[in-house]
Amino acid sequence: MIFLEQHSKYRELLKREGIKNTKHRTAILEILEESDSPKTAEQLFISLKDKTASIDMSTVYRTLDTFTSKNLVVKSNRVDDGKALYEFNHHEHKHHLLCVGCHKLISIEDCPIGELQQILKRKIDFDITGHKLEIYGYCRDCKNFKEPSTDSEDV
Repeated sequence: MIFLEQHSKYRELLKREGIKNTKHRTAILEILEESDSPKTAEQLFISLKDKTASIDMSTVYRTLDTFTSKNLVVKSNRVDDGKALYEFNHHEHKHHLLCVGCHKLISIEDCPIGELQQILKRKIDFDITGHKLEIYGYCRDCKNFKEPSTDSEDV
């Protein structure tokens, strides 16, 4: 019963956005919504190969582009290798810390930009309709494994 309710939910979501319902699109939404962390297109492709018999990488990319343009999926880019990460848009306001070592994505609970929005509104009369913050660095685990700098001085 839950299976049918899930697919009905995705079918309605796609219909509302004017997107044709296909088994691949439904499967992509399902994988992203059930995932604890964002996925690359390659990770989605591998998961989809397990669920559906035939899909190619270009279909995954086209679908993700469509979902991103309709705001069904949130896209983030990793700085170190340029790969995009995709997650289901639960329409929650959150920001992320992205580890450039292990690619872990850590959600920031509080919005650090709220005060800046008010300042920009007052100072330059700019109405912000949305924002996204990604901060790149090393998580606790990767920071401990980073090799110390080997800067040598030439004498």
